[in-house]
Amino acid sequence: MSESACPTQLIDRLQRTVAPGRATLTPAEQDSLREVTARLVGALGPQAHAELATFRSIVDRRITVDDEAVDQVLTGAVVLVTGGTGTIGSALLRRLAEFRPARVVSISRGITAPVRVCPDVEYRTVDIRDLRALSTLAREIRPTVIFHLAAQHDPSLAEVDVAGTLSTNVGGTTNVLAVCRELPGVRLVHASTGKALRPFSPDVYAGSKKMAEWLLGRHTSAHHLLTSAVRFTHVVDNSIIARRLARWTARDEPIRLHGADTMFYVQSAREAADLLTSALVGGRPGVATVHTIRDLGWPVALLDLSLGWIADTGSRAPVYICGYEAGYESSPYPGLYDPRVSVERSPLVNALEAFSTVDATGSVDVDSYDVPAPTDLRPLVEIDGLTAEATVAVATAGETGAVDARTTARLRRQVESVGWTMLTGSLGSLPDAPLRRHLDLLAGLPEAQFGADNGTVRRLVLREATRRGFAGPTMDTVAS
Repeated sequence: MSESACPTQLIDRLQRTVAPGRATLTPAEQDSLREVTARLVGALGPQAHAELATFRSIVDRRITVDDEAVDQVLTGAVVLVTGGTGTIGSALLRRLAEFRPARVVSISRGITAPVRVCPDVEYRTVDIRDLRALSTLAREIRPTVIFHLAAQHDPSLAEVDVAGTLSTNVGGTTNVLAVCRELPGVRLVHASTGKALRPFSPDVYAGSKKMAEWLLGRHTSAHHLLTSAVRFTHVVDNSIIARRLARWTARDEPIRLHGADTMFYVQSAREAADLLTSALVGGRPGVATVHTIRDLGWPVALLDLSLGWIADTGSRAPVYICGYEAGYESSPYPGLYDPRVSVERSPLVNALEAFSTVDATGSVDVDSYDVPAPTDLRPLVEIDGLTAEATVAVATAGETGAVDARTTARLRRQVESVGWTMLTGSLGSLPDAPLRRHLDLLAGLPEAQFGADNGTVRRLVLREATRRGFAGPTMDTVAS
């Protein structure tokens, strides 16, 4: 078989042509990559076109929702949507118009115009980081339903704008929860991310959203709130990947991919809006729930998608396997999924969460699980301190918005510290049965598969098992 007809050899050559980690490429290196890329487009053309077509078709995908039950909640409701000008926010506002709310108010910082203006929606300018302004609005309109979507959601930007991301994603969520405490009976649906399924992550974006989920669980149990969270994955309608591919192919610039075998789940904004509304149904005061779409389809192959984009546009852009950039996970926790409990559940639920996952009330296409009430409150102290420092840093940054390097580095270290504290606490509140099941899973995974952070996760699981006095073949096998 000739090289041009052997994709495996071409992919191997693509990875060896230029070493990962290069910020810029020489013209000669780009020419070499361009030649291999052209051969790959020729070899994988049909497959790449099919992947691009699949990616684009997801925009029309929806899930089934119990609209009658949702209508019972929304009829006559006063609805507040934070982040309503974004892609998902706009899709949600259009979805709400299908029901009978008495009033819908969308708030944002006013930096960007609505993706699509929805009739009968009131658009206000309020920054969720400003508790006084948010409380004033809440006292004025007295919402009975709140959808909290406002966030900084770009993982790469989060690694640069650490203070801004934390003040928005964590501080803003704290403020929304504070407002909920002043509104008896209000229902809150919080938009989270699939990245929060990681047991631990040093990444700022993932870490900030895990903190927000932890705060949701804490405030819900402590103040008897009625709340739920939904986890989104990559949304095709506002795809960061699609924007980058469009820019790179238009300029014939190198297409920078994390890895040749990288795959990712994708959903539509319409699915996101359906998931948000379905999460209104059911629930119990004092118990936070997490909702995820069960079937997200087969994950998209990043290399095939890129080659399809090149072929579709006729671009001469070369593909460069650059390695994982800051903010993106390079190797998932080896025990992330358990074949005994995870197969029939959403890929946005990890093995430690899947044990309590059930079919959601509001949709036959959604999984949900109860968030255990945090018993270890150390994360609360750490989160409050981190949020306060981030908020001050943003406020004193001036017109440039630049936060000094020392503060940024210190905040990043605190994200990691809180992450470990939250994990220790969540393991401590885990019932015996799922912990033992996870030990069995780890027993079949060689320790060499675990990197530095994942190895620490493993050790914390073993430490919790030891604390409870677990013994016998299961513990002996894992510890050996």
